[in-house]
Amino acid sequence: MEKFNQELLTYLEGFLTENRKEGFLRVLKNRTKHFTIAMEDVYQLHNTSAVMRSCEVFGIQELNVIEQKFGKRIDTEIAMGAQKWVDVNRFKTVQSCIDEMKAKGYQIIATTPHNDSCMLHEFDISKPSALFFGTERNGLSEEVIQQADGFLKIPMVGYTESLNISVSAAIIIQNITNRLRQSNIDWQLSEEEVLEKRLDWTRKSIKDIEFIEKKFHEMNSSY
Repeated sequence: MEKFNQELLTYLEGFLTENRKEGFLRVLKNRTKHFTIAMEDVYQLHNTSAVMRSCEVFGIQELNVIEQKFGKRIDTEIAMGAQKWVDVNRFKTVQSCIDEMKAKGYQIIATTPHNDSCMLHEFDISKPSALFFGTERNGLSEEVIQQADGFLKIPMVGYTESLNISVSAAIIIQNITNRLRQSNIDWQLSEEEVLEKRLDWTRKSIKDIEFIEKKFHEMNSSY
């Protein structure tokens, strides 16, 4: 299958400019799944879209959205195309999201001004982590708090005790990804993951992709 995908990619890249192909490689060098973001029932749609944009800008490849109470759609104006480049995993319950994150080897980190919270600059970036962000109104649910492996907060010195979720996410994501890229941790996507995303992004960049792929399959009917 990997050989087939590589041959398909080579064929499809013939429809892209060199700048486009080089751009994919450049961006994917800075992509990571070492960290992932989970958003729990965020009511304000623009916050979900803004967090997705922060994930894309700072190199987080996967965003997990829990839709237990509020249905979601991506606000394309605010996401500004980020939905093409970030993988969005949707969950109907908090527990199903937690279970999948743990199954993938992530520790669960609750972002909250909890008394036992670790300050952002002290956070251990060496462990693969799923960072959970809660609702604007009530923060994270007890379901996440009770199952969290750790707590994380942003140092604040003013009278205001909280930040908008999209602002908090941007600050945290920028900090941990910047530190990650300066570390010796093996944080980059695997060769297989890079191939998968190159193929995905190339498909999304080509008009009439179904027709073009059909032609490829006809020429390679032995697969």
